[in-house]
Amino acid sequence: MIEAFTAWLTSDGWTVEREVDFCDVVAHRGTTTLYAEAKGRTAAVGLDVDTLYGQLLRRADVGAEGVVFGVVVPVESRAAALRVPEATRRALRVTVYVVDALGQVEVVEPSPLT
Repeated sequence: MIEAFTAWLTSDGWTVEREVDFCDVVAHRGTTTLYAEAKGRTAAVGLDVDTLYGQLLRRADVGAEGVVFGVVVPVESRAAALRVPEATRRALRVTVYVVDALGQVEVVEPSPLT
C-alpha cells in the first residue's frame, strides 16, 4: 500500500523519502512538505487508525509554513480514518488518502495540497 502511495506522489511531481525520523513518508514539492503516516490492513482497524493519527500529530508542527500532513489507509480503514471531524482535519492540514487493492489512491476530501 505504501509503495502505491509513494508511486502516486512521485507521478504527481513529489520527491519522496521513506522512513525519515520515524515518519513513514516525507515528500517535497516546491515549497510544500508532506508528512504522511500509513497503516496497512489490520484486525484492529479503529485502534490502529487512532494510533496512526497519534503518531502523525506527535511529530506535527502545525504552525510551520508549507507543511501538510497525510493519513494513508487501505479501503477497509476509510471509515475509521474519517472519524476525526473534517473541520479538525482541515485545521491541522491533514488529508486522508485511501489506497485500494489495485494501488489506486483516492483523496477523500479536497486536499490542502492544491
